[in-house]
Amino acid sequence: MSTFETRNKNREIIEKLIKFSLITASIISVLTTFGILFSILFEAIEFFQMRSFWYFITGTEWSPGVEGSKFGAVPIFAGTFVITIIALCVAIPIGLGSAIYMSEYASDKTRDYLKPLLEVLAGIPTVVYGFFAAITVAPLIVKLADGVGLDATFNSALASGVVMGIMIIPVISSLSDDVIRAVPDSQRKAALGLGLTHGETIKDIVIPSALPGIISASLLGLSKALGETMIVVMAAGLRPNLSWNPLEDMTTVTVTIVNSLVGDFEFNSPETLSAFALGLILFVVTLVLNIISLSLIRKFKEKYKVNTL
Repeated sequence: MSTFETRNKNREIIEKLIKFSLITASIISVLTTFGILFSILFEAIEFFQMRSFWYFITGTEWSPGVEGSKFGAVPIFAGTFVITIIALCVAIPIGLGSAIYMSEYASDKTRDYLKPLLEVLAGIPTVVYGFFAAITVAPLIVKLADGVGLDATFNSALASGVVMGIMIIPVISSLSDDVIRAVPDSQRKAALGLGLTHGETIKDIVIPSALPGIISASLLGLSKALGETMIVVMAAGLRPNLSWNPLEDMTTVTVTIVNSLVGDFEFNSPETLSAFALGLILFVVTLVLNIISLSLIRKFKEKYKVNTL
């Protein structure tokens, strides 16, 4: 066998090994996802055999561990979405604005200084954010609310949401910056050649081109906000409170899951198994949000392609 044939044979073997490794990695990823789902599903089914599924998703009172305990999850999910919406309202404008500045206006030297400084926020432990929310932001919100005649608690959804938004700014900003910089310069030059200003080019050309990536970055920030626990524990409280007032205390799904699992109840008790039921509903809600977002991204891509033909 010639040297050339031997070399080709070795290359084929290496390519088959690489292909096998990639397929194995893909299978492991899929099986891990199903393993997580089924580990939650079986325990959640056991909980729903003890308690009403309908009351769980529609009930407005969550009082485990007491006589006549009730497991209505509406206050918990309401608190989760209130705090998450506040966090996104803080993170998306600031994160996207900083990304646009760094990619479109800042010089390379300025960007090289600003981006690492901004990404330092991503390395701060969440417990530190919790201290910041409880010691600094919450009292400030109480003083500002008193100044305009409103009542605010020191454990408020607003304090937790604001600090959580600060925490996810680097996620949205860094990814959005990379996506915006990936837009071809030819599109910018063509827009400027047609008489558009720099701001109009960003608004009408760059942002629409990068919007699918910006939505993906926002979704990643949303997922991080939904899974946050320490900031909520330290700044928003533990009480399931069905209220849309961000100045009141409330809690989230992840905090309630932790409370359910670290309690003194037996593992097969409804109080403990309720954590798996909450996890299953949160998994389904997150999955639905991702499906809706992916469909919106796909539709936008099709629309943008049609408009640019």
